[in-house]
Amino acid sequence: MSNAKRVLEFHISRLQDKNRDVRLRSISELRVLNDPDALLPLRKVFEQDTDPDVRKAAQEAGRAIFTNTRGGADKAGG
Repeated sequence: MSNAKRVLEFHISRLQDKNRDVRLRSISELRVLNDPDALLPLRKVFEQDTDPDVRKAAQEAGRAIFTNTRGGADKAGG
């Protein structure tokens, strides 16, 4: 497993942390990593987390990753 995937998995695992600040930091890091493998975990956080700030951050990060990765795929495809 590459280092980038290890970092990705680390932050995905922290989305379940009891501390909201840990979850928020991991969401921020996932947004920076910009890996589409984070989309499903972020969606689950958006749908299930009890903290509205965490849900909003997950939604925004997921939207940014989706837009960035989809845009790159569209440009590469023609």
